[in-house]
Amino acid sequence: MSAPMSIAETAADIREDFSWLDDWEARYAHIIDLGKANPPLEPHERTEETRVRGCASQVWLVTGWEDGKMVLRAESDAMIVSGLIALLVQLYSGASRNEILSFDAKAFLDEIGVSGALTAQRSNGLASMLSRIQDDAKALPAS
Repeated sequence: MSAPMSIAETAADIREDFSWLDDWEARYAHIIDLGKANPPLEPHERTEETRVRGCASQVWLVTGWEDGKMVLRAESDAMIVSGLIALLVQLYSGASRNEILSFDAKAFLDEIGVSGALTAQRSNGLASMLSRIQDDAKALPAS
C-alpha cells in the first residue's frame, strides 16, 4: 500500500488536472464532475453541527482523525458547491494538522483558476468551508 500523499503532492496532481482546462467553462464542468463523483453523507450526518455556516447553499462537513491524519467527508445540495467541497476533500483528506494549518489554500485555488471565476457569494462560501476545515484541524486532538 502506498503512503498517503501530502497536501503539496495532492495539490500538484490537482494543478496538473486543471492545467489541461483552457477556460472557465472547462474548469466549471470539471468541478461539477468532481461534485457528481463525491459520495453522499449518511442522512444522520447532515445536522446543524456539521452544517457550514456562511454558505448560500446547504453544505455539511464531517471531520475526524485517523492516525494523526484528517478524515474529511462533505456534501452540498448545489452542484458547483459539491464540486468545490469535493476538491477540498481531495486536498485535505489524509493531511496532518500542521499541513492543513500551513497550506495556503486561497493562493492555490487562485493559481488553478477556481477563485477568480466564482461569484462573491460562492467565494464567501468557499472561505467558510476552508475556515471550518482549519478550525476543525485546530480543535481536534492531534493524536
